[in-house]
Amino acid sequence: MLNFTYYNPVRLIFGPGSLDKLRANVPAEGPILLVSGGESIRKNGVREAILGALSGIEVVEFSGVEPNPHLDTLLRGVDVARRCGAKFLLAAGGGSVIDGTKFIAATVPYTGDDPWQLVTGREKIREALPLGVVLTLPGTGSEMNDGAVVSRLNPTDKQPFRSEKLFPKFAILDPAFTLSLPWRYTANGIADAFVHVMEQYCTKDVFTPLQDRIAEGILATLVECAPMIKQNPDDLAVRGEIMWCATMALNRLVGCGVVQDWSTHLIGHALTAEAGMDHARSLAVVLPWLLRDRIQTKRGKLVQLGRRVFGVTGADASAGADASADADASAAATIEAIEAFFTGLEVPVRLDPELVTEEVLQRVLGQMSVYKKGLGENQDITPAVVERILRASLGK
Repeated sequence: MLNFTYYNPVRLIFGPGSLDKLRANVPAEGPILLVSGGESIRKNGVREAILGALSGIEVVEFSGVEPNPHLDTLLRGVDVARRCGAKFLLAAGGGSVIDGTKFIAATVPYTGDDPWQLVTGREKIREALPLGVVLTLPGTGSEMNDGAVVSRLNPTDKQPFRSEKLFPKFAILDPAFTLSLPWRYTANGIADAFVHVMEQYCTKDVFTPLQDRIAEGILATLVECAPMIKQNPDDLAVRGEIMWCATMALNRLVGCGVVQDWSTHLIGHALTAEAGMDHARSLAVVLPWLLRDRIQTKRGKLVQLGRRVFGVTGADASAGADASADADASAAATIEAIEAFFTGLEVPVRLDPELVTEEVLQRVLGQMSVYKKGLGENQDITPAVVERILRASLGK
């Protein structure tokens, strides 16, 4: 296991009825800026419940945060927060709303000329407004970490950023708030959480048996619960498990002491920015093809994953079995099992050539050109390898 420092100050409040604890965790006096997306929190009653819980405290609302939140939208939120003198931000939604709220929190006290520099890291986030979360769409894990992703349209770009200043003070996870989600969003969240774990797990083996089993526990639970919630969308117990898995997948615990990858995400970000793909669906398309391309370097973990999570029989990943033909077959069968899992979620595992045209592909590859040292745990996924992976997904 590699050396690591783990810090996570988020108070996690889980379970049905947990919104009752909202008032005790926000400032006694406002204004509080309530940040949300579209109409979903109005339709499902979450907005009314939040405002009821905060009765007597001044609440100012900012809505309209879109998926893959746009810089221009968030700058309007910054303006609202500054004009009302917000002392606390409350994100009510999924990962995009939470990420957007983190950007607003960092930008309100920022005195520089270009807030995008906070995203690129060219300027450090020195302070931020405190924020909390009422989660309605599990998937990204942003409710319990210090990271966010923001997009801009001119020029097209989508960038992740992190700062310990951006940890939420608390996150309320009531699985009842996910009951109204369309299947597409539920499936996207499951796929997103699955890939988050894979980015931290399916890399080099540095003898991390506990970390491996934590990761495999999350993956196995997602694999078990996905068909259950598809068959019975009203099962709160299963929804709760999925919600907790998504949070655990990226609260940084899985990544302690291990070598991490994140190439699937960086490629997926470019696909989202240039082709408008759902974030989770870009990941589900890229991951299997990336694993096939990198099967030799990831073979040991793939064999282990197949045996422990998907029930793939065959080679053992220990005692030199990695080098055998049986190990190759087991690793390939594991990738097929991952694809079947995504397909069961009704999430595509190939790029749509009508969406990702040659022109779009070249723009995606243009974004990849900045990673000259190569992506992945071995920094061996060069722009040329990315092109090979994406063309394989397109069947070219």
